[in-house]
Amino acid sequence: MSKIKSLFLLLFISTIQVAFSQTQTLFSPDENIKIEISLSDEIIWSVSYQDKTIVENCSIALELENQILGQNPNLIETKNNIVDQIIEPIVSHKTAKIQDHYKELILSFKEDYKLIFRAYNDGVAYKFSTGIGKEVIVKSEKMEIELPKESTTFFPEEESLYSHYERYYKKMILKDIQPKQFCSLPVLFQTPEDVNLLITEADLYDYPCMFLFGNEQGVLNAKFPKVVKEAINLPEYPDRSQIITLEEDYIAKTSGTRDFPWRVFIITPEDKNLIENNLVFQLSRPLALENTDWIRAGKVAWDWWNANNIYGVDFESGINTETYQYYIDFASEYDLEYIILDEGWSKSTTELTGTIPEIDLPKLIAYGKEKNVGIILWVLWRHLDKDLENILDLYQAWGVKGIKVDFMQRADQEVVKFYERVAKAAAKRALLVDFHGAFKPSGLRRAYPNILSYEGVNGLEQCKWSDRLTPAHNVTLPFIRMVAGPMDYTPGAMDNAQEENYAIRFTRPMSLGTRCHQLAMYVIYESPLQMLSDNPSNYYKEPECTAFISKIPVIWEETKVLEGEVGEYVLIARRNGDNWYIGGMTNWEERSFQIDLSFLEEGMYQMEIMQDGNNAKKDARDYQKKSLEVNRDTSIDVKMTIGGGWAAILEKR
Repeated sequence: MSKIKSLFLLLFISTIQVAFSQTQTLFSPDENIKIEISLSDEIIWSVSYQDKTIVENCSIALELENQILGQNPNLIETKNNIVDQIIEPIVSHKTAKIQDHYKELILSFKEDYKLIFRAYNDGVAYKFSTGIGKEVIVKSEKMEIELPKESTTFFPEEESLYSHYERYYKKMILKDIQPKQFCSLPVLFQTPEDVNLLITEADLYDYPCMFLFGNEQGVLNAKFPKVVKEAINLPEYPDRSQIITLEEDYIAKTSGTRDFPWRVFIITPEDKNLIENNLVFQLSRPLALENTDWIRAGKVAWDWWNANNIYGVDFESGINTETYQYYIDFASEYDLEYIILDEGWSKSTTELTGTIPEIDLPKLIAYGKEKNVGIILWVLWRHLDKDLENILDLYQAWGVKGIKVDFMQRADQEVVKFYERVAKAAAKRALLVDFHGAFKPSGLRRAYPNILSYEGVNGLEQCKWSDRLTPAHNVTLPFIRMVAGPMDYTPGAMDNAQEENYAIRFTRPMSLGTRCHQLAMYVIYESPLQMLSDNPSNYYKEPECTAFISKIPVIWEETKVLEGEVGEYVLIARRNGDNWYIGGMTNWEERSFQIDLSFLEEGMYQMEIMQDGNNAKKDARDYQKKSLEVNRDTSIDVKMTIGGGWAAILEKR
C-alpha cells in the first residue's frame, strides 16, 4: 500500500473516531426538546426544553457480572429513525387513538449492546438493549440524575424497597432531599423555570422496579431491589407479609439478548398536560394476545371497604350467600358489570380452591349470570402462585370473570415476573386481573389488556384508619400516579365530611371532602375496573347520586384537561361515544371557573350537573342537581366549595 493511501486511510479512521466521540444530538419532532449525549470514558446525557435545562450530567451504565456497559464505550454505528403512527388501545382508559410520534437515535457499541434514545414532543426516554446471547447477571444499573437544585418535588417517599407503593406526596425542594431519603416512581419535579419533569419507567419485564435515592449534592441515584434469596413470614400476618432476610448481590439474572426497561422522562410546562400523557403506554411492547373480544371493562360493587354493612334486610349481613345476592341485585339494578368477593370467601386466605360453608359460590355465579353481573374473586399472591395454573383452571370452570390479586408488596425481579405469569395465565382462561398491594403500572397492560387496573395508590381505603386522605392528596394523584396508568383508588363514599366532622371508623368509614368531590372521581380517575366502594344500602338511600355514577363510563375515546394545577384543582372533560362527561375537584380552597363547551360537536346536549350544595361547607353531603340544554357556544360557571367537587353528564340530543 502506498504512503498516500495509508495516510488517507489513517485520516479516514481518525475522522470516524472523532465523529463518534463528539456529542450526539436528538431533537423532538417540534424541536422544543433537545437531548445531548456525550461519549467519553462514560455515557452522559442532558435534556433541555426550549433551551431551559431540565436534566444535566445524567450518567448511565449497566453493570453486568463481568463488564460495565457504558464504561469506556466504543461506538461503532449510529442510526436515526422518525416514527409517526397511531396506536389504538384495546382498552382505552384515556383515549381511543394515541399519536405515537418521535425521533429515535440508536447508538451501537462494540461490546454487543445498544443505547436507544427517543424524543417525543412531551418527553424523552432511553433504554439499553443487549445482544450478548447467554444468560447474564445484572449487578446494578446506574442512572445518576442532576436537576436544577432549586427544583420543587412531589416526593412519594418510601421507607423500604419492600413496598405497596401507597404513598403521600411530600412537597419539598430537591436540594433538601437527604442521602437516606428515597422514593418510588412516578415522581414529579418542577424546575425553577416552571417546567414539569415526571420520571417513571415503561416496558418492565423480568427486571426489578427502579427507586430514586438522594445524595449530599442534590443528585438522584437509581437503586433497585436485589434478587430475593430468602424471605420469612411475619408472625402477625404469616399469610401475606414477609421480611426479606437474605438477598443475592445482584438485581437480575436474565437473558443476555433483550431490551431493558425504558427510563421515561415526561416534560411539559403545563401541569394539565401531565394527565393527557400516554408515554408509558406508547413505550411498552404491543399486544401479546390473539383474542381480546372477551375483555369487558366495567364498574364493580365492592364489599370490603364497607365491611358488608348492609341494612334494612331480612337476613344477617356478612360474608354469606344472601349478602352477595343483595350485591348482585344492586349491581343489576344500576347496570354495574361486576361484584367482588373480597377477603373471607375462601376456606382460608391460603386455601383458594374452596369456599366457607356460608358461601354457595355456584349459586351466586348462576344468579349473577341471570342478571348479567360477573363475579371477581380476591386472592393472595403467594398462595395463588403456588398452584397458579390449576387454581385458574378451577376459576374458569366455575365461571368466574376475574381475580383481584393482593399483597405482593415487592418490586424485585421475581415479583415482576409474577405479574406477567398471572396476566398470561389469566388471559389464557379469559379472566380479568386487578393488582392490589402492587407497584405502579409499567406498561404490562399494553401487551395484556386483561389487566384492567392497579392499586399502588393511597386510595379511599385509608379512610378506614386515617384522617390523611385529604382533598389536596386527591387532586395530586391525577398529575403523578395516574400518569403511569390506571389506578384503583376505589371511590364512591356516600358519608362525606369536612374536617371538623370527620371521624375514623373502620367498619363504617366516611370520606374527607364533599359528596360531589366523590362523584367527580368517576370522571377524573382512570380505571377500567372502577369500584363503587360504599355499601348498596347507602347507595339505595341516595338514588340520584347512584344513578348519576351508574351512567359514567369507565373507558374513554377522548380526554381534555380543561384546568389543572398539581395539588390544587383539576377539571377534566372526557368523551365516550356522542356523550361528554366533566369532573372537577379542588383541595381545601373554594374555586370558581368559567368553562366554555367549544369542544362539543354541533347540536344540542342535555346537561345534568351535580354540584356542591349551598351548605356543603358545613355538611359535605349537601349537593344540588341541575339540568339544562347546552351547545358548543355555551359557557358554564363551575363553583366548588372547600374540599369540593363538580360533575356533569352531557348527552347528545
